[in-house]
Amino acid sequence: MKRVRMYTDGGARGNPGPAATGVVLLELDADGNEGELVCEFGVYLGETTNNQAEYMAIVHGLQKAKELGFNYVDARLDSELAVKQLTGVYKVKNAGLAKRVLDVYNLKQSFREVRFTHIRREKNTRADAMVNVAIDRELAG
Repeated sequence: MKRVRMYTDGGARGNPGPAATGVVLLELDADGNEGELVCEFGVYLGETTNNQAEYMAIVHGLQKAKELGFNYVDARLDSELAVKQLTGVYKVKNAGLAKRVLDVYNLKQSFREVRFTHIRREKNTRADAMVNVAIDRELAG
């Protein structure tokens, strides 16, 4: 089984404001230990909210994991809201976020298993850095 740990982050400068996603994928060994960096990237989204950017980061990360042939994803996010919505603890009341939750649900069908875990922001610095690189690159023109 091909396993990956996925760190994602989304951010907007202002809410809404210029926004981007950040994704970091690391191979996992059979014991669940992080191995080699598979890839890391950021995608500029334009003007949107922080929550939309968080969800788009998850979507972009799952799309990349699928493209690379992984069948198990251990997703680590610093968005407690997204984790609780994706694990069914919270209901999704915002129509725009409901669409993103559906996108994530549909992508999850491509994998044997996808787990979502909330982590502290300090544990997600690489994905956060990808967000800032993408926004900075776009705003620099």
